[in-house]
Amino acid sequence: MQLPLWFEIGSLAVLTLIIIFDLVLAFKRPHVPSTRESSLWVSFYVVLALIFAGLMFWLGGVQKGSEFIAGWLTEYSLSIDNLFVFLIIMGRFAVPRKYQQEVLMVGIMIALVLRGIFILLGAQLIANFSWIFYIFGVFLLWTAWNQAFTSHEDEAESENRIIGFLRKRIRMTDQFEGGKLRTVVDGQRMFTPILAVIIALGTTDLVFAVDSIPAIFGITQDAFIVFTANIFALMGLRQLYFLLGDLVEKLVYLHYGIAFILAFIGVKLVFHALHTNEVPFINGGEPILWVPEIGTGLSLIVIVAAMTIATVASLMRMRKDRDRISS
Repeated sequence: MQLPLWFEIGSLAVLTLIIIFDLVLAFKRPHVPSTRESSLWVSFYVVLALIFAGLMFWLGGVQKGSEFIAGWLTEYSLSIDNLFVFLIIMGRFAVPRKYQQEVLMVGIMIALVLRGIFILLGAQLIANFSWIFYIFGVFLLWTAWNQAFTSHEDEAESENRIIGFLRKRIRMTDQFEGGKLRTVVDGQRMFTPILAVIIALGTTDLVFAVDSIPAIFGITQDAFIVFTANIFALMGLRQLYFLLGDLVEKLVYLHYGIAFILAFIGVKLVFHALHTNEVPFINGGEPILWVPEIGTGLSLIVIVAAMTIATVASLMRMRKDRDRISS
């Protein structure tokens, strides 16, 4: 079933209004959200995503609804992983917690724009070049390997080199001036470290956009579902940052769960490419029909199972470490 046009337009309009409201709220009320406030906002966005999923099931059928749920969970998992690097960046730049909301919101807006661009490019590539699934699949397998065996500190270190390059060429103070991007020192206009933080977050967003878009295209090729799944995954990310806090760093096995999901979707994409093969030097340009097609239902089960096992294992490790320290 195709989704009604009025539903797609209406959904994007409502989501745009919610994002604008969240943006205004972050900049008009800079503060450190309480655990209760963060919990309520995160719960609101999760419930909103589930309501949207229900509408997808109703208007688009089981296939569309399942694709949205699987895509949303995949992107949400990657967004949580994004928080690891956000925490490192905020810590290294010593951004005052009161102004972290504003900086995070700018980072999320950059992420939305970048992912929107990548979605449009990805949709065009898929429509015109069926062999692109081979590239997406191999790329995700390589990304999964990096996810499992590369630390987030290594990613942040590469960003530090970019910031060092900027400091040599842009006048930048060492102190924050609230949430200001620019300030005046001895009569000279200068940038504050907020600029460096935003650039660091933007660089991170670019890396995660490159990783996440092929992953969700492995679940669905519907650009509307891909885009809305990304929006819902990023909505509430600011509040989730404050809700989880240092807990994110203690989920030591989470990156293995995410790596497994990326590897699974990578294999799924390669299988799909082989099943619809048109590349001349592979099987004479003919589809390899004995290769299995992995359905959305199985993908959903694997995604939920991988994240559940990784989270439970991390919590068990935390409890074991705590017991050892207390004893």
